[in-house]
Amino acid sequence: MKSNSESRRKFLKTSALGAAGIAFSAKSYARILGANDRINMATAGVNSRGRAHLSMARSLGKSLNVIGLIDTDSRTFARVQKDFKPILGNAKIYADFRKALENKDLDVLTIATPDHWHAPMAMMAMQAGKDVYLEKPCCHNPQEGYWLKDTVAKTGKTLQIGNQQRSAPTTRSLVENLRNGIIGDVYYAKAWYESNRGSIGTGKKMAVPAEFDWDLWQGPAPRRELMDNYVHYNWHWFWNWGTGEINNNGLHEMDIARYALGVDIPTKVSSSGGRFTQQDDWEFYDTQNASFEFEEGKMISWEGKSCNGMDVHGRPGGRGTWIYGTQGTAVVDRGGYILYDKANKIIQTENERNSSSSVDTLGITGLDNYHMQNFVDAIQKGTPLNSPIDEAVKSTLMCHLGNMAQKTGKTLHIDTSNGKPKSVEAMKLWGREYEKGWEPKV
Repeated sequence: MKSNSESRRKFLKTSALGAAGIAFSAKSYARILGANDRINMATAGVNSRGRAHLSMARSLGKSLNVIGLIDTDSRTFARVQKDFKPILGNAKIYADFRKALENKDLDVLTIATPDHWHAPMAMMAMQAGKDVYLEKPCCHNPQEGYWLKDTVAKTGKTLQIGNQQRSAPTTRSLVENLRNGIIGDVYYAKAWYESNRGSIGTGKKMAVPAEFDWDLWQGPAPRRELMDNYVHYNWHWFWNWGTGEINNNGLHEMDIARYALGVDIPTKVSSSGGRFTQQDDWEFYDTQNASFEFEEGKMISWEGKSCNGMDVHGRPGGRGTWIYGTQGTAVVDRGGYILYDKANKIIQTENERNSSSSVDTLGITGLDNYHMQNFVDAIQKGTPLNSPIDEAVKSTLMCHLGNMAQKTGKTLHIDTSNGKPKSVEAMKLWGREYEKGWEPKV
Protein backbone atom coordinates (compact mmCIF):
# COMPACT_ATOMS: atom_id res chain seq x y z
CA MET A 1 0.00 0.00 0.00
CA LYS A 2 1.38 3.40 -0.97
CA SER A 3 1.94 5.99 1.75
CA ASN A 4 -0.27 9.09 1.90
CA SER A 5 2.79 11.21 1.16
CA GLU A 6 3.73 9.15 -1.89
CA SER A 7 0.14 9.05 -3.18
CA ARG A 8 -0.28 12.80 -2.77
CA ARG A 9 2.89 13.46 -4.74
CA LYS A 10 1.85 11.06 -7.52
CA PHE A 11 -1.57 12.72 -7.78
CA LEU A 12 -0.14 16.22 -7.95
CA LYS A 13 2.49 15.22 -10.49
CA THR A 14 0.02 13.32 -12.70
CA SER A 15 -2.52 16.14 -12.57
CA ALA A 16 0.05 18.76 -13.47
CA LEU A 17 1.49 16.73 -16.30
CA GLY A 18 -1.95 16.05 -17.71
CA ALA A 19 -2.96 19.69 -17.56
CA ALA A 20 0.22 20.98 -19.13
CA GLY A 21 0.78 18.14 -21.57
CA ILE A 22 4.57 18.42 -21.17
CA ALA A 23 7.38 16.66 -19.31
CA PHE A 24 8.52 18.34 -16.11
CA SER A 25 12.01 18.36 -14.63
CA ALA A 26 12.56 17.44 -10.98
CA LYS A 27 12.83 21.12 -10.06
CA SER A 28 9.64 21.97 -11.94
CA TYR A 29 7.88 19.14 -10.15
CA ALA A 30 9.19 20.45 -6.83
CA ARG A 31 7.60 23.81 -7.57
CA ILE A 32 4.24 22.13 -8.24
CA LEU A 33 4.20 20.69 -4.73
CA GLY A 34 4.35 24.13 -3.17
CA ALA A 35 4.57 25.21 0.43
CA ASN A 36 1.41 23.37 1.50
CA ASP A 37 2.95 19.93 0.98
CA ARG A 38 4.30 19.24 4.45
CA ILE A 39 7.60 17.37 4.67
CA ASN A 40 7.82 14.38 7.01
CA MET A 41 11.19 14.28 8.76
CA ALA A 42 13.09 12.14 11.25
CA THR A 43 16.17 13.23 13.18
CA ALA A 44 19.11 10.92 13.89
CA GLY A 45 21.18 11.80 16.95
CA VAL A 46 18.92 13.68 19.37
CA ASN A 47 21.15 13.75 22.42
CA SER A 48 22.92 16.98 21.45
CA ARG A 49 23.02 18.80 18.10
CA GLY A 50 19.87 16.99 16.96
CA ARG A 51 17.96 19.14 19.42
CA ALA A 52 18.83 22.09 17.18
CA HIS A 53 17.20 20.23 14.29
CA LEU A 54 14.03 19.78 16.33
CA SER A 55 14.17 23.46 17.24
CA MET A 56 14.29 24.27 13.52
CA ALA A 57 11.30 22.03 12.90
CA ARG A 58 9.41 23.82 15.65
CA SER A 59 10.20 27.20 14.10
CA LEU A 60 9.25 26.01 10.60
CA GLY A 61 6.20 24.11 11.84
CA LYS A 62 4.08 24.64 8.75
CA SER A 63 6.73 23.03 6.56
CA LEU A 64 8.11 20.18 8.65
CA ASN A 65 6.34 17.33 10.40
CA VAL A 66 8.52 15.29 12.79
CA ILE A 67 7.55 11.62 12.55
CA GLY A 68 10.71 9.96 13.90
CA LEU A 69 13.43 10.26 16.55
CA ILE A 70 16.54 8.12 16.21
CA ASP A 71 19.23 7.47 18.79
CA THR A 72 21.27 4.50 19.97
CA ASP A 73 20.85 5.67 23.59
CA SER A 74 17.22 5.27 24.62
CA ARG A 75 17.80 7.38 27.74
CA THR A 76 17.70 10.52 25.65
CA PHE A 77 14.15 10.09 24.32
CA ALA A 78 12.23 11.05 27.47
CA ARG A 79 13.91 14.45 27.74
CA VAL A 80 13.48 15.18 24.04
CA GLN A 81 9.81 14.18 24.11
CA LYS A 82 9.26 16.46 27.09
CA ASP A 83 11.09 19.45 25.60
CA PHE A 84 9.54 19.17 22.12
CA LYS A 85 6.17 17.63 22.95
CA PRO A 86 4.04 20.07 20.86
CA ILE A 87 5.75 19.09 17.59
CA LEU A 88 6.32 15.37 18.15
CA GLY A 89 2.75 14.06 18.23
CA ASN A 90 2.96 10.35 17.52
CA ALA A 91 6.57 10.41 16.36
CA LYS A 92 8.10 6.95 16.48
CA ILE A 93 11.37 6.26 18.26
CA TYR A 94 14.12 4.12 16.76
CA ALA A 95 17.48 2.83 17.92
CA ASP A 96 18.42 1.77 14.36
CA PHE A 97 18.11 4.42 11.64
CA ARG A 98 17.72 1.68 9.03
CA LYS A 99 14.30 0.89 10.46
CA ALA A 100 13.30 4.53 10.06
CA LEU A 101 14.41 4.48 6.43
CA GLU A 102 11.92 1.67 5.79
CA ASN A 103 9.07 4.08 6.55
CA LYS A 104 7.56 5.05 3.18
CA ASP A 105 6.04 8.19 4.71
CA LEU A 106 9.48 9.55 5.60
CA ASP A 107 10.65 12.26 3.21
CA VAL A 108 13.70 13.70 4.96
CA LEU A 109 16.37 12.43 7.35
CA THR A 110 18.29 15.04 9.32
CA ILE A 111 21.60 13.76 10.69
CA ALA A 112 23.29 15.03 13.86
CA THR A 113 25.24 11.91 14.78
CA PRO A 114 28.98 11.62 15.53
CA ASP A 115 31.19 12.39 12.53
CA HIS A 116 32.02 8.78 11.63
CA TRP A 117 28.34 8.22 10.81
CA HIS A 118 27.77 11.34 8.68
CA ALA A 119 28.62 10.16 5.17
CA PRO A 120 27.64 6.47 5.50
CA MET A 121 24.24 7.32 6.97
CA ALA A 122 23.56 10.10 4.45
CA MET A 123 24.47 7.79 1.58
CA MET A 124 22.15 5.05 2.82
CA ALA A 125 19.33 7.57 3.33
CA MET A 126 19.62 8.98 -0.19
CA GLN A 127 19.80 5.48 -1.62
CA ALA A 128 16.55 4.77 0.24
CA GLY A 129 14.93 7.73 -1.53
CA LYS A 130 15.18 10.32 1.26
CA ASP A 131 16.40 13.90 1.07
CA VAL A 132 19.01 14.69 3.71
CA TYR A 133 20.05 17.58 5.96
CA LEU A 134 23.54 16.59 7.16
CA GLU A 135 25.56 18.30 9.86
CA LYS A 136 29.13 19.31 9.18
CA PRO A 137 31.64 17.94 8.63
CA CYS A 138 30.01 16.14 5.74
CA CYS A 139 32.61 13.36 5.95
CA HIS A 140 34.97 11.70 8.40
CA ASN A 141 37.70 11.59 5.72
CA PRO A 142 38.19 13.02 2.21
CA GLN A 143 37.22 9.81 0.40
CA GLU A 144 33.76 9.89 1.95
CA GLY A 145 33.19 13.42 0.67
CA TYR A 146 33.69 12.29 -2.91
CA TRP A 147 31.43 9.29 -2.29
CA LEU A 148 28.73 11.71 -1.14
CA LYS A 149 29.07 13.69 -4.37
CA ASP A 150 28.71 10.49 -6.38
CA THR A 151 25.64 9.45 -4.37
CA VAL A 152 23.91 12.78 -4.94
CA ALA A 153 24.64 12.50 -8.66
CA LYS A 154 23.27 8.94 -8.82
CA THR A 155 20.15 9.42 -6.71
CA GLY A 156 19.22 13.01 -7.57
CA LYS A 157 18.31 13.62 -3.92
CA THR A 158 18.66 16.95 -2.12
CA LEU A 159 21.58 17.11 0.33
CA GLN A 160 22.12 20.23 2.43
CA ILE A 161 25.26 20.40 4.58
CA GLY A 162 24.99 22.21 7.92
CA ASN A 163 27.39 25.09 7.27
CA GLN A 164 24.60 27.40 8.42
CA GLN A 165 26.44 30.71 8.14
CA ARG A 166 26.16 30.28 4.36
CA SER A 167 22.48 31.19 4.85
CA ALA A 168 23.08 34.26 7.04
CA PRO A 169 21.68 37.31 5.21
CA THR A 170 24.53 39.50 6.45
CA THR A 171 27.21 37.05 5.32
CA ARG A 172 25.63 36.76 1.90
CA SER A 173 25.37 40.56 1.71
CA LEU A 174 29.05 40.91 2.61
CA VAL A 175 30.15 38.42 -0.04
CA GLU A 176 28.14 40.32 -2.65
CA ASN A 177 29.88 43.53 -1.57
CA LEU A 178 33.27 41.83 -1.78
CA ARG A 179 32.48 40.54 -5.27
CA ASN A 180 31.68 44.14 -6.25
CA GLY A 181 35.11 45.29 -5.04
CA ILE A 182 34.13 47.28 -1.96
CA ILE A 183 37.58 46.67 -0.42
CA GLY A 184 39.40 46.02 -3.67
CA ASP A 185 40.75 42.59 -4.50
CA VAL A 186 40.50 40.23 -1.53
CA TYR A 187 43.58 38.07 -1.07
CA TYR A 188 43.82 36.80 2.52
CA ALA A 189 41.42 35.58 5.19
CA LYS A 190 42.15 34.65 8.79
CA ALA A 191 39.61 32.48 10.59
CA TRP A 192 39.73 31.89 14.34
CA TYR A 193 38.10 29.93 17.14
CA GLU A 194 38.75 30.09 20.86
CA SER A 195 37.16 28.30 23.82
CA ASN A 196 37.90 27.01 27.34
CA ARG A 197 37.58 23.24 27.07
CA GLY A 198 38.78 21.25 30.05
CA SER A 199 40.58 17.93 30.29
CA ILE A 200 38.81 14.73 29.21
CA GLY A 201 40.99 12.73 31.60
CA THR A 202 42.25 9.20 31.18
CA GLY A 203 39.45 6.83 30.28
CA LYS A 204 38.57 3.72 32.21
CA LYS A 205 36.72 0.72 30.81
CA MET A 206 33.07 0.69 31.71
CA ALA A 207 30.14 -1.65 31.34
CA VAL A 208 27.82 -0.75 28.48
CA PRO A 209 24.51 0.55 29.90
CA ALA A 210 21.52 -1.60 29.03
CA GLU A 211 19.84 1.40 27.34
CA PHE A 212 22.82 2.10 25.07
CA ASP A 213 23.60 0.15 21.87
CA TRP A 214 27.38 0.67 21.83
CA ASP A 215 27.87 -1.65 18.86
CA LEU A 216 25.38 0.25 16.69
CA TRP A 217 26.79 3.59 17.89
CA GLN A 218 30.17 2.53 16.50
CA GLY A 219 28.59 1.42 13.22
CA PRO A 220 31.14 1.76 10.39
CA ALA A 221 34.08 2.43 12.75
CA PRO A 222 36.42 -0.37 13.86
CA ARG A 223 35.37 -1.71 17.25
CA ARG A 224 36.71 -0.50 20.58
CA GLU A 225 35.75 -1.24 24.16
CA LEU A 226 33.67 1.49 25.78
CA MET A 227 35.60 3.93 27.97
CA ASP A 228 34.02 6.40 30.37
CA ASN A 229 35.34 9.46 28.50
CA TYR A 230 34.06 8.64 24.99
CA VAL A 231 30.37 9.50 24.92
CA HIS A 232 28.39 11.57 24.38
CA TYR A 233 30.74 14.40 23.36
CA ASN A 234 34.42 13.60 23.76
CA TRP A 235 34.40 11.26 20.75
CA HIS A 236 35.25 14.47 18.83
CA TRP A 237 38.85 14.16 20.03
CA PHE A 238 39.48 10.56 18.91
CA TRP A 239 40.52 9.69 15.36
CA ASN A 240 38.28 6.62 15.27
CA TRP A 241 35.10 8.74 15.36
CA GLY A 242 35.97 12.44 15.34
CA THR A 243 37.79 14.93 13.15
CA GLY A 244 39.26 17.37 15.68
CA GLU A 245 38.53 21.01 16.41
CA ILE A 246 39.50 22.14 12.92
CA ASN A 247 36.51 20.20 11.56
CA ASN A 248 34.31 20.59 14.61
CA ASN A 249 34.43 24.40 14.75
CA GLY A 250 37.13 25.66 12.41
CA LEU A 251 35.18 24.40 9.41
CA HIS A 252 32.45 27.01 9.92
CA GLU A 253 34.78 29.98 9.59
CA MET A 254 37.07 28.40 7.01
CA ASP A 255 34.02 27.76 4.83
CA ILE A 256 33.16 31.45 5.04
CA ALA A 257 36.78 32.42 4.34
CA ARG A 258 36.79 30.29 1.19
CA TYR A 259 33.36 31.66 0.21
CA ALA A 260 34.56 35.24 0.66
CA LEU A 261 37.79 34.77 -1.29
CA GLY A 262 36.16 32.71 -4.05
CA VAL A 263 38.77 29.94 -3.96
CA ASP A 264 38.45 26.17 -4.30
CA ILE A 265 41.25 23.65 -3.66
CA PRO A 266 44.53 24.78 -2.04
CA THR A 267 47.89 24.09 -3.66
CA LYS A 268 49.89 23.99 -0.41
CA VAL A 269 48.91 23.21 3.19
CA SER A 270 50.95 23.44 6.38
CA SER A 271 50.08 23.23 10.07
CA SER A 272 51.69 23.62 13.47
CA GLY A 273 50.35 22.96 16.93
CA GLY A 274 49.66 20.13 19.36
CA ARG A 275 47.96 19.03 22.56
CA PHE A 276 49.64 21.59 24.82
CA THR A 277 47.29 22.35 27.70
CA GLN A 278 46.48 18.93 29.17
CA GLN A 279 47.93 15.45 29.56
CA ASP A 280 44.96 13.21 28.78
CA ASP A 281 43.42 10.97 26.11
CA TRP A 282 42.67 13.79 23.64
CA GLU A 283 44.22 12.58 20.33
CA PHE A 284 43.89 15.76 18.22
CA TYR A 285 45.19 19.29 18.86
CA ASP A 286 43.98 21.91 21.30
CA THR A 287 46.15 24.55 19.62
CA GLN A 288 46.55 24.66 15.84
CA ASN A 289 47.62 27.19 13.23
CA ALA A 290 46.92 25.93 9.71
CA SER A 291 47.78 27.71 6.47
CA PHE A 292 46.36 27.21 2.95
CA GLU A 293 47.71 28.74 -0.26
CA PHE A 294 45.78 28.88 -3.55
CA GLU A 295 46.64 29.19 -7.24
CA GLU A 296 44.87 32.52 -7.42
CA GLY A 297 47.58 34.11 -5.25
CA LYS A 298 45.32 33.99 -2.20
CA MET A 299 45.69 32.52 1.26
CA ILE A 300 43.59 31.37 4.24
CA SER A 301 44.78 30.65 7.77
CA TRP A 302 43.01 29.20 10.78
CA GLU A 303 43.94 29.85 14.40
CA GLY A 304 42.35 27.39 16.82
CA LYS A 305 42.63 27.66 20.59
CA SER A 306 40.32 25.03 22.11
CA CYS A 307 41.48 25.51 25.68
CA ASN A 308 42.13 29.25 25.99
CA GLY A 309 39.22 31.56 25.29
CA MET A 310 41.16 34.82 25.46
CA ASP A 311 39.67 37.10 22.79
CA VAL A 312 42.24 39.09 20.85
CA HIS A 313 40.15 39.72 17.73
CA GLY A 314 37.72 42.39 18.87
CA ARG A 315 34.52 40.46 18.24
CA PRO A 316 32.34 38.70 20.83
CA GLY A 317 31.52 35.01 20.61
CA GLY A 318 34.93 33.38 20.30
CA ARG A 319 34.92 32.96 16.52
CA GLY A 320 34.94 34.83 13.24
CA THR A 321 36.82 35.68 10.03
CA TRP A 322 38.96 38.66 9.01
CA ILE A 323 39.14 39.30 5.25
CA TYR A 324 41.88 41.48 3.79
CA GLY A 325 41.64 43.38 0.50
CA THR A 326 43.83 45.78 -1.41
CA GLN A 327 41.59 48.69 -0.39
CA GLY A 328 40.37 47.68 3.06
CA THR A 329 39.41 44.97 5.51
CA ALA A 330 36.27 43.17 6.67
CA VAL A 331 35.42 41.15 9.76
CA VAL A 332 32.43 38.81 9.73
CA ASP A 333 30.86 36.37 12.17
CA ARG A 334 27.40 35.07 12.95
CA GLY A 335 26.40 38.45 14.34
CA GLY A 336 27.10 40.45 11.17
CA TYR A 337 30.03 42.29 9.61
CA ILE A 338 32.06 45.50 9.60
CA LEU A 339 33.91 46.94 6.60
CA TYR A 340 36.95 49.22 7.04
CA ASP A 341 38.95 51.30 4.57
CA LYS A 342 42.77 51.36 4.54
CA ALA A 343 42.75 54.09 7.21
CA ASN A 344 40.79 51.74 9.53
CA LYS A 345 37.70 53.91 9.20
CA ILE A 346 34.39 52.05 9.26
CA ILE A 347 32.70 52.37 5.88
CA GLN A 348 29.82 49.93 6.37
CA THR A 349 28.33 47.72 9.06
CA GLU A 350 25.41 45.32 9.18
CA ASN A 351 24.12 43.35 12.17
CA GLU A 352 22.36 40.00 11.90
CA ARG A 353 18.85 40.35 13.30
CA ASN A 354 18.21 36.67 13.95
CA SER A 355 21.47 35.27 15.27
CA SER A 356 23.78 34.66 18.17
CA SER A 357 27.28 33.26 18.21
CA SER A 358 27.82 30.06 20.14
CA VAL A 359 30.71 27.90 21.29
CA ASP A 360 28.57 25.53 23.39
CA THR A 361 27.99 21.89 22.47
CA LEU A 362 24.53 22.42 20.96
CA GLY A 363 25.34 25.41 18.76
CA ILE A 364 21.74 26.58 18.42
CA THR A 365 21.62 29.99 16.72
CA GLY A 366 19.09 31.92 14.64
CA LEU A 367 20.99 31.01 11.49
CA ASP A 368 19.77 27.41 11.78
CA ASN A 369 16.26 28.48 10.75
CA TYR A 370 17.51 30.32 7.66
CA HIS A 371 19.51 27.27 6.64
CA MET A 372 16.72 24.77 7.19
CA GLN A 373 14.28 27.03 5.33
CA ASN A 374 16.67 27.06 2.38
CA PHE A 375 16.70 23.24 2.48
CA VAL A 376 12.89 23.10 2.54
CA ASP A 377 12.68 25.60 -0.33
CA ALA A 378 15.13 23.50 -2.34
CA ILE A 379 12.87 20.47 -1.97
CA GLN A 380 9.56 22.25 -2.54
CA LYS A 381 10.48 25.02 -4.97
CA GLY A 382 13.78 24.01 -6.54
CA THR A 383 15.61 26.90 -4.83
CA PRO A 384 19.42 26.49 -5.07
CA LEU A 385 20.99 25.15 -1.89
CA ASN A 386 23.22 27.53 0.04
CA SER A 387 25.54 24.69 1.11
CA PRO A 388 25.43 21.97 -1.58
CA ILE A 389 27.76 19.00 -1.38
CA ASP A 390 30.11 20.30 -4.11
CA GLU A 391 30.91 23.35 -2.00
CA ALA A 392 30.91 21.56 1.35
CA VAL A 393 33.43 18.97 0.15
CA LYS A 394 35.94 21.69 -0.74
CA SER A 395 35.75 23.36 2.67
CA THR A 396 35.81 20.06 4.57
CA LEU A 397 38.77 18.92 2.50
CA MET A 398 40.73 21.95 3.71
CA CYS A 399 40.18 20.86 7.31
CA HIS A 400 41.17 17.27 6.61
CA LEU A 401 44.31 18.46 4.82
CA GLY A 402 45.13 20.63 7.83
CA ASN A 403 44.94 17.57 10.07
CA MET A 404 47.00 15.54 7.60
CA ALA A 405 49.72 18.19 7.52
CA GLN A 406 49.76 18.37 11.31
CA LYS A 407 49.82 14.60 11.87
CA THR A 408 52.53 13.92 9.27
CA GLY A 409 54.59 16.99 10.18
CA LYS A 410 54.89 17.85 6.49
CA THR A 411 54.01 20.74 4.22
CA LEU A 412 51.60 19.16 1.75
CA HIS A 413 51.54 19.98 -1.95
CA ILE A 414 48.10 19.30 -3.42
CA ASP A 415 46.94 18.08 -6.81
CA THR A 416 44.11 20.56 -7.40
CA SER A 417 42.46 18.30 -9.98
CA ASN A 418 41.44 15.82 -7.27
CA GLY A 419 42.37 17.42 -3.94
CA LYS A 420 44.89 14.71 -3.08
CA PRO A 421 48.20 15.50 -1.35
CA LYS A 422 51.35 14.46 -3.21
CA SER A 423 52.57 12.57 -0.18
CA VAL A 424 52.41 8.81 0.30
CA GLU A 425 52.33 9.26 4.08
CA ALA A 426 49.46 11.78 3.97
CA MET A 427 47.49 9.67 1.50
CA LYS A 428 47.27 6.95 4.15
CA LEU A 429 44.78 9.30 5.83
CA TRP A 430 42.67 9.86 2.68
CA GLY A 431 40.24 7.11 3.65
CA ARG A 432 39.73 4.84 6.61
CA GLU A 433 39.32 1.22 7.69
CA TYR A 434 35.68 0.13 8.14
CA GLU A 435 34.15 -2.45 10.41
CA LYS A 436 33.38 -5.54 8.33
CA GLY A 437 29.90 -5.34 6.85
CA TRP A 438 29.69 -1.55 7.21
CA GLU A 439 31.72 -0.48 4.18
CA PRO A 440 29.86 2.35 2.34
CA LYS A 441 28.65 1.52 -1.15
CA VAL A 442 28.01 4.14 -3.82
